[in-house]
Amino acid sequence: MKILFLTDNFPPEVNAPATRTYEHCREWVKSGEKVTVITCIPNFPEGKVYKGYKNKLYQKETIDGIEVIRVWTYIAANRGFIKRIIDYLSFMVMSFFAGLFIKTDLIIATSPQFFTAISGKWLAFWKRKKWVMEIRDLWPESIKAVGAMEHNLVIRYFEFLEKRMYKSAWKIVTVTDSFKAILKERYGVNDSKITVVKNGVNMNLFSPREKDNILLCELEIKNKYIIGYIGTHGMAHALDFVLECASKIKDDEIHFLFLGTGAEKEKLLEQKNKMKLTNVTMLDPVPKHEVGRYISILDAALVNLRKSVTFKTVIPSKIFELAAMHKPILLGVEGESKNLVEKYKIGIPFEPENMQDFIEKVQLIRTRESKEYTFDDMVADFDRTNLATDMLLFIKD
Repeated sequence: MKILFLTDNFPPEVNAPATRTYEHCREWVKSGEKVTVITCIPNFPEGKVYKGYKNKLYQKETIDGIEVIRVWTYIAANRGFIKRIIDYLSFMVMSFFAGLFIKTDLIIATSPQFFTAISGKWLAFWKRKKWVMEIRDLWPESIKAVGAMEHNLVIRYFEFLEKRMYKSAWKIVTVTDSFKAILKERYGVNDSKITVVKNGVNMNLFSPREKDNILLCELEIKNKYIIGYIGTHGMAHALDFVLECASKIKDDEIHFLFLGTGAEKEKLLEQKNKMKLTNVTMLDPVPKHEVGRYISILDAALVNLRKSVTFKTVIPSKIFELAAMHKPILLGVEGESKNLVEKYKIGIPFEPENMQDFIEKVQLIRTRESKEYTFDDMVADFDRTNLATDMLLFIKD
């Protein structure tokens, strides 16, 4: 079967959407499917073109058997609103025109921003093919959750488009059970056209290993109890709250490590410097194959989002990678993520943006013995290879 996949994030970008799409498509190619991905020039999250690429009208490459077509887009950093909307719209238009010339049996378009889904719908109409909508985020719900834009006519129009996409898709793949429930209850989407394929982990990249002592020495944090946050530093992640908490912790052996970048990175650096925090190290992002080194030196891993009803429906993908490396998770996310962590006994939850609870749970996770965690069951249930197979069977049925 020929599959055309539309996504605005793809390697060498290292965010969760890029990784999920790449690993699924790679497994489908191994299964004998022909997969073409239409994406843009790698630039996330800083809005800067990666070394070795140019923002040209059209270019092709092959990555692990996947035919990758990159189209020109208006490039904007992952911050603000208007420029990002123009970015999304440009990819919607360019991916549509590029897709018209690709032979395919099935079209998949992935969110979180549904302008990509609009392109998928248009292509399905003009090419007379079925299309699948993959929902990684309830957009524009997530915009409202971080206060990026008030609930006004623009948001209501986006919500109108959102409903149109759900109803027009042949099948829908969501990444959480909560998303599926919302589609059924709020939007009346038929149960039979929805399946849940959660995020997972690539066991070739993430597995238990000894601490990287060379890295510990380089960072000058050896003999510390290290709590690490690895990922996007965005509006949704409440890392300013974590810095505030770090300023209240007087235990000199506890050290916080932040690795990544995003819309809030500069503000966080300013906050760290203003507060003169010596128990926090902030690093720039590293390539995907290097991330395991940094996870290895952690004693506990932080997964954190702002307190919001919307975020009760999400499961941050980093949970799976951290569990695969047997790192206890200090979780500041309610709802489905909390249920998952408690079910598999892989960490300790705290109430999002509750400083007292956070500090108490930091002390608790530090004293808890490793034998109290059970990572293997979760890792077995969320092997990315098996999840890719599940999704392929659903979309081929």
